[in-house]
Amino acid sequence: MNVTSLSFKQKQVANREAADIGSGEPGGDSEMSSLFVQKPESVTATKGKDVTFVAKVDSSQLSRKPALKWLKGKWLDLASKAGKHIQFKESYDRNTKIYTYEMSLIKVVDADAGGYRCEVTSKDKSYSCTFEVSVQAAQEDQQDNILEAFKRSGDADEDAGELDFSVLLKKRNKKKLEGPKEEVDVWEILKAAKPCDYEKIAFQYGITDLRGMLTRLKKMKAESKKSDAFLKKLDAAYSADKGKTIHLSVELADPTATVKWLKNGQEIKPSAKYVFESVGNKRSLTINKCSLSDDAAYECQVEEEKCFTEVFVKEPPVTITKQLEDVHTVVGEKVEFEVEVSEEGANVKWMKDGVELNRDTAGSRYRFKKDGRRHILIINEATKEDIGTYYAFTNGGESQAELEVEDKELEILQSIADLTVKASEQAVFKCEVSDENVTGKWFKDGVEVQASERIRISHIGRNHKLTIDEVVASDAGDYTFVPDGYALTLSAKLNFLEIKIEYVPIEEPPKIHIDTSGCGNQNTITVVAGNKLRVDVEITGEPAPVTCWTKGDQVISEAEGRVRVEKEQTLSSFVIEGAEMEDEGFYTITVTNPVGEDKAEIYIKVVDVPNSPENVKCTSVGEDSATITWDPPSFDGGVPIKGYLMERKKVGTARWTKLNFDVYESNTYEAKKMIEGVLYEMRVFAVNSIGVSQPSSDSKPFMPIAPTSEPTRLVVEDVTDTTCALKWRPPERIGAGGIDGYIIEYCKEGDDQWVQANKELVEENDYRVKGLPVGEKMLFRVTAINIAGRSPPATLSQAITIRDIVENPKIRLPRNLRSKLIKLVGEKVNLVIPFQGKPRPVVTWFKDNVLMEDKSVGTRTSEVDTILFIRSAERRHSGKFTLSVQVEDMSECADIHIQVVERPGPPINVHVTDVWGFNASLEWKPPKDDGNCEIIGYTIQKCDKKSTEWFTVYEHNRRPSCTVSDLIMGNEYSFRVFSENICGLSNDPGISKNSAVITKTGLMYNPKLFKEVGMNHSPKFIAPLLDRSVIAGYNTAISCAVRGYPKPKIIWMKNNITIEGDPKFLMQNNQGVLTLNIRKPGLFDGGRYSCRAVNDLGEDQVECKLEVRVLQEKGEEAKK
Repeated sequence: MNVTSLSFKQKQVANREAADIGSGEPGGDSEMSSLFVQKPESVTATKGKDVTFVAKVDSSQLSRKPALKWLKGKWLDLASKAGKHIQFKESYDRNTKIYTYEMSLIKVVDADAGGYRCEVTSKDKSYSCTFEVSVQAAQEDQQDNILEAFKRSGDADEDAGELDFSVLLKKRNKKKLEGPKEEVDVWEILKAAKPCDYEKIAFQYGITDLRGMLTRLKKMKAESKKSDAFLKKLDAAYSADKGKTIHLSVELADPTATVKWLKNGQEIKPSAKYVFESVGNKRSLTINKCSLSDDAAYECQVEEEKCFTEVFVKEPPVTITKQLEDVHTVVGEKVEFEVEVSEEGANVKWMKDGVELNRDTAGSRYRFKKDGRRHILIINEATKEDIGTYYAFTNGGESQAELEVEDKELEILQSIADLTVKASEQAVFKCEVSDENVTGKWFKDGVEVQASERIRISHIGRNHKLTIDEVVASDAGDYTFVPDGYALTLSAKLNFLEIKIEYVPIEEPPKIHIDTSGCGNQNTITVVAGNKLRVDVEITGEPAPVTCWTKGDQVISEAEGRVRVEKEQTLSSFVIEGAEMEDEGFYTITVTNPVGEDKAEIYIKVVDVPNSPENVKCTSVGEDSATITWDPPSFDGGVPIKGYLMERKKVGTARWTKLNFDVYESNTYEAKKMIEGVLYEMRVFAVNSIGVSQPSSDSKPFMPIAPTSEPTRLVVEDVTDTTCALKWRPPERIGAGGIDGYIIEYCKEGDDQWVQANKELVEENDYRVKGLPVGEKMLFRVTAINIAGRSPPATLSQAITIRDIVENPKIRLPRNLRSKLIKLVGEKVNLVIPFQGKPRPVVTWFKDNVLMEDKSVGTRTSEVDTILFIRSAERRHSGKFTLSVQVEDMSECADIHIQVVERPGPPINVHVTDVWGFNASLEWKPPKDDGNCEIIGYTIQKCDKKSTEWFTVYEHNRRPSCTVSDLIMGNEYSFRVFSENICGLSNDPGISKNSAVITKTGLMYNPKLFKEVGMNHSPKFIAPLLDRSVIAGYNTAISCAVRGYPKPKIIWMKNNITIEGDPKFLMQNNQGVLTLNIRKPGLFDGGRYSCRAVNDLGEDQVECKLEVRVLQEKGEEAKK
């Protein structure tokens, strides 16, 4: 929808400024109030008059002097305008530590009207307050003679009647009731106004963000230009409520053109929130479920042209749906004020008597709680200081409630009672009140009771107690308890009863009274290890007997310790703190007095949880199961073992899984439902009537697996008189356990006694069974073995007769040996020649039809091949080598020709036979040593005696003679010739015995003057940079070529900024070809790139445009 008014925008800016001020002032309003003693107030000034603003700041809590700024609007610092019109003053009071700041406007003018701000800064905190200045015109001068304005009431003469002063009253125009204001398009006013009037118009219509206004006005003026791409541009602004939908649309001149939508300069991708539509030449953007983050500047771009708009999202005011309720409570009670608002997540401001309550100022006294739309203020313990009016504010309403707090009445839950006690007895006065925090005092006959060794005063919770030990006659009287702070007393009377008793000594032999009815066996007491044991034994006898506890010959002392004896008047207690196994045994108690003696024996049995089971191991595995065994624990804890609990886990994890919840009595357990191929560990717990033992040590890792299937394709590869070679393929199903190896077995045909041929597992897929009887028919089978056991065997379908198979000898000569083998002197010769034949053939080597006996030539023969090797070949090793392979009376031969060659010797008898003109004729004879191969040519070189440098004239010259032409007149030449064979040129040349002199014939040579050509010139690009469009994320490069001397300096730039030290860019210069490599460019790497070449003679520059785009397919995959 089109917005023609900025009223909502103005409110939104004001709200944002208020939010900015709140967020920038950590202390909130309460801290501002405590810092500002006096704030500058808004005034209405008369034009031409002076006006002064005063701000007072309390610095008693500041470590340094605060800094104060006077600002106009949002950003204009008035300190820069100080002079005759604006004056500042500052003073300090040392007694009160208050700074006073004054700002005076001299002769106020209309331009002084507007919003002002006073900002105080101390360390990292900032506090500010705002005020307004309005300017009104000066009033007209009153009449010079004020008496002339007076009128007399009545119709008499001038001295009659009363004076009427109503004429002096200022006449005011009656304001007419204003109807609804017409909405004004401020942007149209700003477009037509002069720049000097912008600030005045902004103040008039409440625009505080001047920079944002100027930026948008600049865009709107730029949009007013006629557009070639748009028939209809975006409206100036759009507005919608939060959660609603907004439609932005344009009309294009070219229906086939593509558009880009941008939000705050960033391209928008289509999604459920942003929906693009294209119908004819109309392009639209729909924004669903608008939020405050959609309040931004939007652009529609067609190629290089853009149109702009702004979207304003209005947030509905938060109202209070449930009001606060008044609370009446007593001191110390918990108080909750609850208010419910119309929207979740809304901000609610709490205040008490005009002072804001927040987390910084409230401390632990107040707590703030949010539960959806409910906001709760909690006072943990109400006091009289909390009495007042509490407010809850939102941006759309407020609510208030009263809190009344009264003193809490003290209730007597139990009063003290009268006591009558005898001498040496104990008297206890006890009372209970409703408040555990109340203290009090005890009085006897009106005198405060003081605590002593005999008299104890205690206060525990709500109970107050006065204890008097060994009461005497003087303790009798009236006792009173008075609670502190309450007009309340509790009274009782202590009566002393005095009884005279005549003592007659009584003699009685000692007697031990032991109650072991609940201990099973007579006088046997069972205790769990680690627990405390206390055996109380009642003892009677007069006079009081002497008690002694012993264990064997060891007397148990009454001193403090783990095992000790405690005594009272008629009770002897045997105590063991944290019973241990060594405490088990018989204990004897003996009591004696002058009248007699008594003894009793007690057996103390210490029981405990059992030790851990031992030797946990896996005995067998299946495809998804395993059998586990273990040994019972070495110690059962003193009671029988009830059973066991098992747990397992995967190797590498820490999570154990219980396998049984009821105790399992056997020592063998089959664990099921496991995953084949996964390593597991097991542990076992022992259980007795006392409890569960510690877990056993983990078993060795095991893997549930099944045996493999049988091996496949079992065949016989070879048979001799005593052996048989077998070959097979791995099983079709191997499983997670893999294959550890194979077992090969054999038996005679018709027999069922299979004999294992291999002692250790065979890892390969072939094996030769040896030691077989000659001529017997044998059956063979192969079994695969893994950790799960043996697979089904693979058996030959028919028996094999153990007998040699005669096979004709055959030599398989390699292809490269079928022609002559040429080797250089010193090279190695290593020939491997395979052959066939059964039984094993006899191999013989011959050289030049003679049995080879040369020790420098070695041979080595196996069952299937023979090797001939020469460590360092010599020319004498050249010749024909014959290999003979013989089986019984059958044989086969193969010839191998080896030629060992080296470089030839130099030609001989090189001489110049004739010289004519500029030519010379040479002849020579072939070398004596041709290197054991044919001479394929000669290389001829010449040398003049002035330079003494050799130059090649001919190469691969086939004939032993040649003619050298183009010789220089006046020079004398020497010649040399190299012979050449397949190994290369001879090491030494044949040098001519005579030389060739080219004589002068009287011709004069006049050389032309050498004119030096200048090479220096300024840089010039001979190949320019070309515009490119690349895909984001793929390496790219741009290149050009430059020419210049001296070598120019190359400078690469992006958007006229030099590229230096950025590892993303690699610059190369290869003989004037300049390349800039860009590694994985992103959207931000697009722009204009230029290359500049500079030397002392000038400079040259080329540039291009690089566009980086993102593939649409990648964008869709990223969304998925």
